[in-house]
Amino acid sequence: MLKGEVFDVAVDMRRGSPTFGHWVGMYLSEANRHQLRIPAGFAHGLYITSTDALFTYKCSDFYYPETELSVRWDDPDIGIDWPLAGEPELSTKDAEAPTLHAIPGDRLPTYEECNNKLKTLPE
Repeated sequence: MLKGEVFDVAVDMRRGSPTFGHWVGMYLSEANRHQLRIPAGFAHGLYITSTDALFTYKCSDFYYPETELSVRWDDPDIGIDWPLAGEPELSTKDAEAPTLHAIPGDRLPTYEECNNKLKTLPE
């Protein structure tokens, strides 16, 4: 986090995972200098809690738009406790995103696929 503060969230979207649909969130700021590692198969979203923010992140692979998925930010089955100050400003993609259970299962990554990717990463 280079400037400001965000509430950063990861949601497990791995079909067959014991934590499927669970989420974790934490505040990242220039003051606390925390980082959040988000494994393969997890959705990632954030909410800016400061006036403005400059946020940077690293990826473990190239971006493949055909594999991108979005999940509804306020999906009641996930139940993310966003620290909202009014209505969030959403992109069109985020505003139109389906709930997790409305995404066809064959579009979701599997628990096994994601675990196998971890085993092939260099140490």
